[in-house]
Amino acid sequence: MTAPTVPTVPIVPTAPSPRSPLSSRSGAATATDTARTGSPDLLRSVFRQHAAGVAVITAQDGGRPVGFTATSLNSVSADPPLLSFTISTGASSWPAVRDSEYLGVHILGEHQRELAGLFARSGADRFGPSTGWATGPHGVPVLDGVLAWLVCRVVARVPAGEHRVIIAEAVVGDPAGEGRPLLYHQGRFNALRD
Repeated sequence: MTAPTVPTVPIVPTAPSPRSPLSSRSGAATATDTARTGSPDLLRSVFRQHAAGVAVITAQDGGRPVGFTATSLNSVSADPPLLSFTISTGASSWPAVRDSEYLGVHILGEHQRELAGLFARSGADRFGPSTGWATGPHGVPVLDGVLAWLVCRVVARVPAGEHRVIIAEAVVGDPAGEGRPLLYHQGRFNALRD
C-alpha cells in the first residue's frame, strides 16, 4: 500500500518591497548595513526597544511567600484560559515556581514602580512590612492595590536555554483594580503617556 501523494506548492522568490528596510535604490544606508550577528547582547538591545507590561509572580515556598517581577507575561489562549511567563533557573524564586502547583500573577499599575523595583531586586525583603498582601486562593500570596490579579494552575514548565517558560491556566482572579498600567522600557519602569 502506498502513501497518498501530498501536493506541493512551489516557492516563488519575491523581490524586496521598495519600502523594505532591506532595499535601497538611493545608495543610502540600509538596515543590512547596521545589522549585527545574533547574540545575547543583540537580543537585549532589541528588546530594550519593546515596551512591556509589568507583572509580579508570587508563590509559596514551604509556607514562605516568594515572588519576582516579570516583563515576559503573555496571553496564550482564551479557551482554555492560559498565560505564560519566563523565569531563570538561577533566580531565587525558581525553586518555588518549579515546585508549586499554583502561582499568583499580578498586573502592576503606574503607582507601583517601587513595588516593581522591590520584586526585581536580588536579596530584597519582598514581603516585608512595606508590601501589602494576603493569602489568597490555593494559599497563593495576593498583592494589594494591583490593577488585576489571577491565581493560576501550572500546566507546563518548558525548558528554554537557562530559563523555563511557565504555562499556567487561570483559576480565579479579579480584573477590577483602578489606574493605568506600569510599563518597562529602556531598562526602566515607566508610566503610560497619552
